[in-house]
Amino acid sequence: MLKQLSVIAVSVIALATSATSLAKETLLERINAKGTIIVGTEGTYAPFTYHDASGKLTGYDVEVTRAVAEKLGVKVEFKETQWDAMLAGLKADRFDLVANQVGLTTPERQATFDKSEAYSWSGAALVVRNDEEKIKQASDVKGVKTAQTLSSNYGELARDNGANIVPIDGMAQGLLLIQQKRADATFNDNLALLDYLKKNPKSGLKIVWESPEKVGAGLVANKGNQEALNKISAAIVELQKDGTLKKLGEQFFGRDISMK
Repeated sequence: MLKQLSVIAVSVIALATSATSLAKETLLERINAKGTIIVGTEGTYAPFTYHDASGKLTGYDVEVTRAVAEKLGVKVEFKETQWDAMLAGLKADRFDLVANQVGLTTPERQATFDKSEAYSWSGAALVVRNDEEKIKQASDVKGVKTAQTLSSNYGELARDNGANIVPIDGMAQGLLLIQQKRADATFNDNLALLDYLKKNPKSGLKIVWESPEKVGAGLVANKGNQEALNKISAAIVELQKDGTLKKLGEQFFGRDISMK
């Protein structure tokens, strides 16, 4: 009986050790072992990450990530989550990477996360209803109901300009609230907004301001994964050189968005 218990105890310890080992496997180790990388994304932020008519997860960021994974010889598994939970999920190791037009624009983010080579460049834009005449530039949102995800670059931009923030889960909800007159404005990515307005010419919305500053978006990882990000960045550079990024940009936007 004691011998059986000893065997069981050893087995339990071995399983626990194995689980701990797996949990501590780094992103670089997974890449080198040609394993599977877990990538967080929204799945509701067209044309960067969304579901097509057949239900397939696609979009510029999604397809770039798949192309990077192919270059690295690894598999990719996407985990969909709301934007405001995404970087927290990355920090908690629910994901290896995030692919969702992330720009590390704040000291807080830069202290916690690192980013690969940029695969797209875009800037902020401000949207209002067609009948809105008072809001013409970013500073005009002071005291105005502005629909934003709380932890995004655009939420920070709205707060910096004194907006009255109306919390939302994503861009689509923000635009709907403006149409319903439950909010008056929203900041978001100019490329995503242009795509929306192109697909919805009767939306009743318009862009009134675009930032001249462009922010590069890349794949984002927790600090301590620089070697893995170096490999990912090298793959992105290859994809730019072989025309893959240009092709994907033209597919989703009608032009190459990988150059600043």
